[in-house]
Amino acid sequence: MGNSYAGQLKSARFEEALHNSIEASLRSTSGDPQPIFTQLYLEPDAKEAEPEQESELINGHSTNDLEELEEDEDSEGGSPPPVPYLQTAAPDGCCTLDGFCQAGKDLRLVSMATESIDIPAGFELVGAKSPGVPEHILVCAVDRRFLPDNHGKNALLGFSGNCVGCGEKGFRYFTEFSNHINLKLSTQPKKQKHLKYHLVKNAQGTLCKGPIICWKGPPTLCVSCVCGAAIRKVGRPLCPVSSAMNSGPPKKRHRSWISGSAVPVPAIRSVLVSPTQTPAPGIVQPQPVSVGETVIVPENLLSSAGVRPVILIGHGTLPYFYGNVGDIVVSPLLVSCYQSSSVSEQTLQNVGVASSQLLSVETMILLTLQYLARLAPDQIPLREELEQILFNAMQCCSGGVAVPPPQLPWLARLEASVSGGGVQVLVTHSSLGEGISESLRSLSETPPLQQSLPTYVLIICSSKIHGNQFCVLVLGKFQARALAEGMLTTNEFLKEISYELITGKVSVLASHFKTTSLGENLDKQLLRYQRRRRGKVVQGEVTETIHSQEGGAMSPTTEPEFFTKVFQIFPAQLGVARSLLSQVCSLADSGTHHLDLGRFSKVDFLVLVPPSHVLVHQTAQRIRESGVLVDLGNEDVLSAHHRAEKYVVRLDSDVHCRMETFMKKVRQNPYTLFVLVHDNSHVDLTSALSGSVSHGDLQGLSDRVVNCSEVLEAENLLVLQVSCFPYTLQSRQSRISIHNEVHWPTEEPTLVYFGLKDFSQSLQWGVASPILRCDDAFEKMVHSLLERHPHLHSMVIRSYLLIQQYTEAMMALTSSPCLRDHVTPETLSMVEDLINAPSREAAQGRGHMLLVRVPSLQLAMLARERLEDVRDKLGLQMCFAVILGSPSSELQISKNFISLLRTWRGCENDDWVPHTYEDLEGLSCIVILTGKDPLGETFPRSLKYSDLRLIDSSYLTRTALEQEVGLACTYVSRTVVQEPKRGEMSRESDGEKPSTSLNDGEELERPQSNGSAATRTSGSLVENGVSSSDVGTLTLKQECDSAGSHAPHSKPRPYPSLSSPSSSSSSSTQRPSQSTQCQREPRRAAPRTLVVSRAAYGLLGGQWGGQRGSCLLLPHADVAWSSSLRPPLAPGLQGAQQSEYYRQWTVTRQQHADHDASTEPHTRRLLLSGPPQVGKTGAYLQFIRILFKMLIRLSEVDVYDEEEEEEEGEASLWPDVEAVGRLTFDPSPRDPKFRNASPVYSDRTGRSSRGDPHMWRCCVIIMLFLLQLSECSFHSFTFCSSMLGEEVQLQFVIPKNKEHHFVFSQQGKHLESLRLPLISSQDSDVLRSPIFTPTTGRHEHGLLNLFHAMDGHAHLHVLVVKQSEMSVYRKYWPNHILLVLPAVFNHSGVGAARFMIKELSYHNLELERNRVEEQGVKRHDVWPFIVMMDDSCVLWGAHAWPLVDVSLRAVLQHMENTPKVSLYSVCGVRKWSSSAAHRTPSTPFSRCHLHDFVMLNVDLTQNVQYDLNRYDCDEVDFNLRVNSSGLLLCRFNNFFLMKKHIPVGGNQHFLVKPKLTVGIETLAPISPSQYVCAPDSKQTLLDAPAQFLLERFLQSCSHRLFPKAVQNRRNPVLAIDSYLDLSAEVGISVCYINSRPHSTNLNHEDLQFSGLLLYLCDSFVVSALLKKFCFLKGATLCVICQDRSSLRQTIVRLELEDEWQFRLRDEFQTANCSEDRPLYFLTGRHV
Repeated sequence: MGNSYAGQLKSARFEEALHNSIEASLRSTSGDPQPIFTQLYLEPDAKEAEPEQESELINGHSTNDLEELEEDEDSEGGSPPPVPYLQTAAPDGCCTLDGFCQAGKDLRLVSMATESIDIPAGFELVGAKSPGVPEHILVCAVDRRFLPDNHGKNALLGFSGNCVGCGEKGFRYFTEFSNHINLKLSTQPKKQKHLKYHLVKNAQGTLCKGPIICWKGPPTLCVSCVCGAAIRKVGRPLCPVSSAMNSGPPKKRHRSWISGSAVPVPAIRSVLVSPTQTPAPGIVQPQPVSVGETVIVPENLLSSAGVRPVILIGHGTLPYFYGNVGDIVVSPLLVSCYQSSSVSEQTLQNVGVASSQLLSVETMILLTLQYLARLAPDQIPLREELEQILFNAMQCCSGGVAVPPPQLPWLARLEASVSGGGVQVLVTHSSLGEGISESLRSLSETPPLQQSLPTYVLIICSSKIHGNQFCVLVLGKFQARALAEGMLTTNEFLKEISYELITGKVSVLASHFKTTSLGENLDKQLLRYQRRRRGKVVQGEVTETIHSQEGGAMSPTTEPEFFTKVFQIFPAQLGVARSLLSQVCSLADSGTHHLDLGRFSKVDFLVLVPPSHVLVHQTAQRIRESGVLVDLGNEDVLSAHHRAEKYVVRLDSDVHCRMETFMKKVRQNPYTLFVLVHDNSHVDLTSALSGSVSHGDLQGLSDRVVNCSEVLEAENLLVLQVSCFPYTLQSRQSRISIHNEVHWPTEEPTLVYFGLKDFSQSLQWGVASPILRCDDAFEKMVHSLLERHPHLHSMVIRSYLLIQQYTEAMMALTSSPCLRDHVTPETLSMVEDLINAPSREAAQGRGHMLLVRVPSLQLAMLARERLEDVRDKLGLQMCFAVILGSPSSELQISKNFISLLRTWRGCENDDWVPHTYEDLEGLSCIVILTGKDPLGETFPRSLKYSDLRLIDSSYLTRTALEQEVGLACTYVSRTVVQEPKRGEMSRESDGEKPSTSLNDGEELERPQSNGSAATRTSGSLVENGVSSSDVGTLTLKQECDSAGSHAPHSKPRPYPSLSSPSSSSSSSTQRPSQSTQCQREPRRAAPRTLVVSRAAYGLLGGQWGGQRGSCLLLPHADVAWSSSLRPPLAPGLQGAQQSEYYRQWTVTRQQHADHDASTEPHTRRLLLSGPPQVGKTGAYLQFIRILFKMLIRLSEVDVYDEEEEEEEGEASLWPDVEAVGRLTFDPSPRDPKFRNASPVYSDRTGRSSRGDPHMWRCCVIIMLFLLQLSECSFHSFTFCSSMLGEEVQLQFVIPKNKEHHFVFSQQGKHLESLRLPLISSQDSDVLRSPIFTPTTGRHEHGLLNLFHAMDGHAHLHVLVVKQSEMSVYRKYWPNHILLVLPAVFNHSGVGAARFMIKELSYHNLELERNRVEEQGVKRHDVWPFIVMMDDSCVLWGAHAWPLVDVSLRAVLQHMENTPKVSLYSVCGVRKWSSSAAHRTPSTPFSRCHLHDFVMLNVDLTQNVQYDLNRYDCDEVDFNLRVNSSGLLLCRFNNFFLMKKHIPVGGNQHFLVKPKLTVGIETLAPISPSQYVCAPDSKQTLLDAPAQFLLERFLQSCSHRLFPKAVQNRRNPVLAIDSYLDLSAEVGISVCYINSRPHSTNLNHEDLQFSGLLLYLCDSFVVSALLKKFCFLKGATLCVICQDRSSLRQTIVRLELEDEWQFRLRDEFQTANCSEDRPLYFLTGRHV
């Protein structure tokens, strides 16, 4: 029937009512006891008058939250569990959406707040709560008769209500009504449980939540958690109860704290009154409680004592408070400092503290006393400071200091004695409430004039039962006010200020400021002066006056070119753009497939900015100037100027429509990559569930837009969050992976960034007028006013005083010089500079901007109105403008100043008005910046002063404080920092010169492209913006990170115009040339002057452990420290290290947008962080540009082109083993990379024609980068190398998702082997060969992602890297298996990598054979092939007409399926050739050199090794060994391979330099002839590997070793067992001979050799072998050995002295020092 007790009266409730009725009848004198059911349902009206006051918490759990507590009481009362309720199904076709009625109408309060609702007579609007949408209130119309009155009585049984959505009326049952409004309940519907609030209209006529419905009687203010709440009085009355009969059944109203809360905080309730007494007005009679647990707050405590005491919760339980609770504040500020005992073991291990080191309560009391006693009079306790003190004490004292409890009071008083009475100790033995009550009583009874209050009273309760408990009572007027105000959030203290202004509480303060400091009436003085000046206005100096009409007609003299901007990309911006591009490339993860860059051909973007009109115009202007819209092809030159604002969206009420349109484009264009830029993303971090309209701000919009499911799931959408203060985005629940963060670089270009750190460090300069200042005189005036007006918020007082200071400063400079002594020097100097600067010599009418920060809009409007009025009455209206900078409105400036700005800029458009603060360049003005937070607006170079004197102790988080100081950050000249004294003096004396750095106060930009209005200097063609219209005119197309941008010292040139496409590129890292700066010399740029409050000055200027004080504050109000035990933020931590700290030690609060985020970060989301005003907008616009350039250039790569002659042959699909064996091996390498290598002698002449390695061809890149760091495991793999004769230990880094490719032991997860398939396997889709890619120096440019090349199929790919490069390859390729070579190979060449791959593979083959043999499989059925592939392979194809692109997978499968494939030693494919591209190869298979991409049989080639010492030509050497061993090499000519030309990394050249460079001023270039020297010579030794020096020497100077071989192809140099490059440029040929028995060698009977090369020859080379060869007379010999001893032994063993003549001077060594193990060689002549 809609009644909660219909049919099921609760037994407990009935028994209580029955008991009370019997008790009342026994006590009653009337003999007419109240019926039981009347008590239960229809309790009569209260007989007593309603009280006038009720206490309520502002910032903790308010009385509006009591219904949750009462529901808890119901559930705890022992009542039976609720009867399950099955809701009837909705009729077909009805709406079942939560928050809507079945007719589909929206019932949510946020939607109905401004709607006009027809309410029938006798009905009332109430709010219902739905379990489906707990964050919303549903609007309902209910008959008032069925609702209780203010006392919780007189509600009729049943229900009558209407639906305000669809208008349906006559619901007689609450069950029926709950079904209609879709409450979807799991229990029986009860109006008492689900109808929660009365709904009322506020002053603006908006429907909002009112008082709760008193179903269970009046609230008793049993609030369980204060949690940082300030307590004040409100006007809601309490309901007194006169007797036990009317008190109702007893309830469990008084609990200490909610279960699960870490902070035990008292409830606050009214005074305990005896049942026989008549209660005083405003007092509720509670249930009896034990004496000593309650504290009565005296009446008029604030008025009598002038202070609202603050109770800092310590250790133990606080009492309940009754009475005038609005005059005290309970704060949990320091409670986390004392909770070390609840810290987890894991946290203790992380900070290096043992559980035995935790401090006792007694020690914490003494340390707290010590801390409080040493605080300065103008300081307040800071949680972070005390936490670090306690943490340091734990680290220093193992187990703490044992303090006997009897000695604690004595020691505590001893600690307090050093404070000089500022700290007192009060010891009690019953409860903390006793000490608090005594302190409050003494405070209220002592007359104010006789009070000498301590600042802090530490109350200790020494109890034998509960141990020592304590709390801190703050009585210092400054400290108590600062602590109370600091606990309010920004929104809350702005509401408080609005409340004080609206209710007239400031009238006393306003009347005080109606008089000047001399006691004269301010308005009368201004009127007198206005009449005296007779319409004249000040022009120039204050002594120069002209008529106001003349002033309006005067035109300025400044040249328009002064205001011409120069747009340029700076190195830092370019570097950041590249880093962002690299991160995006890394999102193409082969394991998770989150981003497929290969499918996109276009880029589009949208920028989300905070709700600021100025910021929208500013960002749109950046987009216009950058020309990015034209470069992307989204707009033409004409439309880009007008449509730029379409790409910027404010986060206001219209954002949903704009985002819906944008997301529609995202869905309709799957081949366009969209970038959603969330600029200043730290501004609104409120969760959509807890967001609301607060103080004019729409909260939670960012969460609704950026974190909605559609944005998270769109595969063609990147989210880039940009922030100056990203700390709150870097918590444990962050949606952004730490690997997707890009941080601004710290290197300094020509102009130095002057930021937060520099402001703090400037205090060490020792100059007379520091740029970071605290106005001490102003602070003294504030303290005096604060004591006189304890009821007002300090910002109100500061604002009124600041207005008066500026008013009197203007009067002191014009009408009343006698006021000079009453204006602070800081204010007077700023106003004087503001007025006089435009008239100074060389200023040309330009002036300064003075920025005054006033967060409250009402106070800012008051300041603007007052200052404008004073300015006009003093005749200063032509000197400077007063501008209100509100984010919710456009800039409003008087017409005369607009005309001035228009003339300065040479603007002929009469409709032009300034839209951004930068448009005010050169204008003398006071900008009163209002709003809850600065939103990222950029200020002009003429900004000189930033007045932050209103920013005080309410800003005690790092973000809140630093974003205010960030308004003054800018670029300055380097000399200002290097010579601060002279720089400051120059700035003070030359005040007429404004701060005019190139980018002082504005974000840096790239040079304009051809899509911009003008052409300026440029960087590289790709990165710095070749306009899309220029792409076709370029003859050589570079890649995004080409060398064109690596010219930091090249001379800048004008950007190439459309008419001169031949002008390629110029450096992007230089300042613009003179022509681009309008032939003006750059002016000196000085930092801005920052005037702050005393509280801010202490945090910015103070140093805590070498760190700026603000750095140790809580990062943001929406996050919390995860533990009080944590190491401090180390000095100098920047970027990624700082992010790691906050991600470990901060967690989000419930209202944070990331609180309920997924445990996995959003993979397509990046974070760009950089200091304020550093140029981030230009950087991300540049990133968007080069992202587009990268996408369109993915189809263009530099590949090698090789041509060769072919033999005729029959076409065949598969090679025949016998036919291949009959083919002649071609010994000459034909790849372009070997074009300068010595040809190998054979009887086949004229075979090879060299190709050009720089032919530019078009193909599709199918290799991309990889994504984010996945969880990896490290495994060691040890085996014995027969070649090295020792054990080798390799390290594998294996991602968790790749562990299935390996075999691990069952115990300890020891790596045993790498799984290999069987030859007999019938699975044709599985690739059998593991792929190994040796790579070095190409973590950014190497083509290492084979996902597309494998058609998305599974494969085993191992990157072989050096130990020194493991970390960087892990970062860039975290989902790849890494094989890490031992550290001894860090300086080795690629030969060492191939050697170790082959050794490992053969050892693994044997292990796998043993493993499968144990399983009953034949040993030789294990697949013996591996693939070794270079990191520059870009495309595979099949020869046909036209050419057919095939995948790597198809090529490998074809080769693996070759009949009798195990009989081949090496298989490979040919290189792409432009000449052969249009014809089918005449021979399908060849025996020749194979390199870069080979399928190697490690079983057949067991005895053939790569030379681990080699840097060059190791593959040629290996192929010659294989062929001479009688093994088959087969090249599949029907397949081709394209290799990308990568100019970096790979077989990189060492920088050869002297070993010792001490005393060498300039390093002369070292020629290859200096790479060798005579043994024991004094020649400068070199810092390079010996093998590298030898190879480079032979390549360059072999003609000196083998003069007979030069240009003598018929008489080659004999090389035994090793091929070394002797340079083809001098025509030296090499004849390779294998010394092994049964080797296949060239017939040399009729051949005479011009030289003999013996390189590290082994025991197979004997004297008899050498005597088989014939040499020319005068032929030369070169014997190379590891050391001098082996060199002599080789000469003797081979009997070389019999036929060769040696001289002592013919012995040489590589130019290494002895510890680098040089190679030795000896030359001789044949006799």
